[in-house]
Amino acid sequence: MGALTLTPNIATWTIAALATLGVILRPFSWPEAIWAVLGAGALVALGLLAPATAWDGVLKGTDVYLFLVGMMLMSEVARKEGLFDWLASIAVRAARGSATRLFTLVYLVGTAVTVFLSNDACAVVLTPAVYAATKAAKVENPLPYLFICAFIANAASFVLPISNPANLVVFAEHMPPLVRWLGLFALPSLLAIATTYAVLRLTQAKTLRGQQVATDVEAVALSRTGLVAGIGIVATGGVLIAASALGLDLGLPTFVAGLATTVVVLLLKRGGLVEVAKDVSWSVLPLVAGLFVLVEALEKTGVLAMLADLLKGYAHAAPEATAWGAGGLVAVLCNLVNNLPAGLIAGAAVQTAHVPEKVAGAILIGVDLGPNLSVTGSLATILWLTAIRREGQDVGAWTFLKLGLLVMPPALALALAGLLLV
Repeated sequence: MGALTLTPNIATWTIAALATLGVILRPFSWPEAIWAVLGAGALVALGLLAPATAWDGVLKGTDVYLFLVGMMLMSEVARKEGLFDWLASIAVRAARGSATRLFTLVYLVGTAVTVFLSNDACAVVLTPAVYAATKAAKVENPLPYLFICAFIANAASFVLPISNPANLVVFAEHMPPLVRWLGLFALPSLLAIATTYAVLRLTQAKTLRGQQVATDVEAVALSRTGLVAGIGIVATGGVLIAASALGLDLGLPTFVAGLATTVVVLLLKRGGLVEVAKDVSWSVLPLVAGLFVLVEALEKTGVLAMLADLLKGYAHAAPEATAWGAGGLVAVLCNLVNNLPAGLIAGAAVQTAHVPEKVAGAILIGVDLGPNLSVTGSLATILWLTAIRREGQDVGAWTFLKLGLLVMPPALALALAGLLLV
């Protein structure tokens, strides 16, 4: 009888695991979204998840959908209106023919974009700008610069609460005030950002040495619509910081800002809506929805209650050891199931178990930084992958994993050590 009661749970876990594997490996070269949706559909079709419960899971992602649509609209308008080409010409001229100087400039800009606009925005907004810069510089291999956009999007994503939407999920209503947040995470963030830069520079040194960076790059004039797009992106950063300070969800403000920027640009141009809508990567929305449904199914198996009980017991008995263990375990888990569902599960467990602040902080670092191990570890990295594919580039799961194995572990270890030293 006991074996029979376990069967639905085992079936749910198996389907969730296969769907996640499909997202990571992309069999038959099908998009990631198809595998997430197939997994969610299979759970409903087999009676393992009620349709109403699955719909509840989809609705839980509303804030994420709004955030992504706003950012993707803004990014697409900015790309079409030449904002990225203008920024690229400035960056390439500032590099003065040095591949390593251009690398460092891109890294600094990526850090700023992640901190003030979020990691997903870094993937969506910065990646096309960096590709435009490498194209303007006549760089033979743009991948070292494109890798920056993927890795800094996660490494700098816990400087501020808004730097990663997952931060708001982990702490929820127990979000520390900004001064306290900076006290907790300033040192870990600095260590993560610096370590990630050092390892990336070392691993890409050979490729960078062989790169020629053009110095005869013509200045690109910024159009009026390009300027409006740029103002929209900067204004969105301000809106996100204000929304975070007021404890508001970030999705709706981002959507409104992105839509307003798009509408103003299209009104100035007197057209172009179809072109913008056609080039936005809409497939990321069903991917996110599918992942939310998978999380909803896993919660129904009782795994959340089990994790909360374990976390509560260990956290109160040995908080420092639990912080190390939980941070490392969550970091690995994010690469098995993606950090969006992992963050939702971990965040719910943290809130249920009422763990000490340092343990919650370690789990947050694991959720934010852990995904630098694999290409599907975070939504930001999947968005980055979508962006580079559109530019004719691609990075396989194994290629990214080999680099991630060098970049992520030392950054995670130093960030957790920094947190526990504070």
